[in-house]
Amino acid sequence: MKVILIEDVDRLGKIGDVVTVKEGYARNYLLPNKKAREANSSNIKLLDALKKKKAAQDKKVMDEAQALADKLAGLTLSITAESGEEDKLFGSVSNDMISESLAVQGIAIDKREIALEEPIKKLGLYTVTVKIHPEVKASLKVLVVKKES
Repeated sequence: MKVILIEDVDRLGKIGDVVTVKEGYARNYLLPNKKAREANSSNIKLLDALKKKKAAQDKKVMDEAQALADKLAGLTLSITAESGEEDKLFGSVSNDMISESLAVQGIAIDKREIALEEPIKKLGLYTVTVKIHPEVKASLKVLVVKKES
């Protein structure tokens, strides 16, 4: 039986996929749980409309991600940290600290989206990669300065 998936179903497919499944699986699980619809002409037309709507939403999300990437590219974030001899920090600057500093600037980025190639353990200017969207990455400049006592 051919069905159109309305939701993502593990090990079967994603929203909008037309898949062939056993009749019992479709009638007993997919259709009653509103995870799929039978693949007939009216539902295929509905699928086309949903795909167009999803494409428009994806483009909007992508444009917003690109705008945020452009904003981050022009931003230099300043973080103060205590340091000792030879400009070595007591500890290191973490993803969490960078995320909090961005939040103060009004930019909400999850700490897991910030990729540090290596821990920041000295004063100076560093370039950090931020994954905003699976297809959009931005470079952010982080300036680590000495905390005045």
